[in-house]
Amino acid sequence: MGRYYTGDINGKFWFAVQDSDCASRFGGQANDPQYIEYYFDTDHLDGVMREINNIQESLGDNLQKIEKFFADNNGYNNEMLKAVGITEKMVSDYADLEMGIQIRDCIIEQGYCAFDAEL
Repeated sequence: MGRYYTGDINGKFWFAVQDSDCASRFGGQANDPQYIEYYFDTDHLDGVMREINNIQESLGDNLQKIEKFFADNNGYNNEMLKAVGITEKMVSDYADLEMGIQIRDCIIEQGYCAFDAEL
């Protein structure tokens, strides 16, 4: 079981790593107490791009290490992360980065992006 987001983009929040309100990081606004309703349009694109860049800069050279780790592993635990020098904060930022990229791509493709995030 998990928490999902659905609408113009769809996905599952990373368990114990990613908050339901992580899209707020990219400038969206929460509306509903049971779900967070997000809406982005082209006016938000600069802010979304800026936060994507912030996350990428924050992860720095670790981004490639994290991408390789998740490409090579179907699951993970804290011991596996520690063995390769990846912190929980890095994983959280990486999960948010994936969502930010989905939001960006959706805005670019259709001019807006709307979705509900389960709490």
